[in-house]
Amino acid sequence: MHTPTVIFAHGRESGPWGTKIRALSKIAEKHGCKVISRDDHGNFDPELRVSRLIEEVESVEGTVILVGSSMGGYVATVASQVVRPAGLFLMAPAFGLPGYEKQDPQPIARELTIVHGWDDDLVPFDAVLNFARKHEAMMHLVPARHALLEQVSWLAQIFDLFLGRCLDNAGLNLKNRLLASF
Repeated sequence: MHTPTVIFAHGRESGPWGTKIRALSKIAEKHGCKVISRDDHGNFDPELRVSRLIEEVESVEGTVILVGSSMGGYVATVASQVVRPAGLFLMAPAFGLPGYEKQDPQPIARELTIVHGWDDDLVPFDAVLNFARKHEAMMHLVPARHALLEQVSWLAQIFDLFLGRCLDNAGLNLKNRLLASF
């Protein structure tokens, strides 16, 4: 049996081991998951990031869970069409922004959770909410800015529950997914 792997895709201006990724990687390890945090620092091309993420996943055996923040959220979503992860955890995903090839990316994952800040001044709230509604994602709107740093401990709690659902074989039915919580 293969160890599940959580792969993090960071945002455009951040790095592979920022505050959120460090906190969430501890949760992943608690669940017995291997953790990979891709280093795309300095790579501002979202489509190149997508292809590199897909290449990374090709070397992984077993269950894959993708986590993305901002540009990394877009990257993880687009990559999910090929990777087909057990879960997709998106933080302030870069939807509805110019410069992204796929303006309506289609997520493919058994579990889909999105966290977005009410005070996000970089990614339009409406684009993320419309995406969540269209794909029946679990959506959490929190009092935070784009980086969600005000909510790191809360993010860890939500991620813990999310991973539990991803790794639970009884949770294969999409109808079990809870809808938006505001």
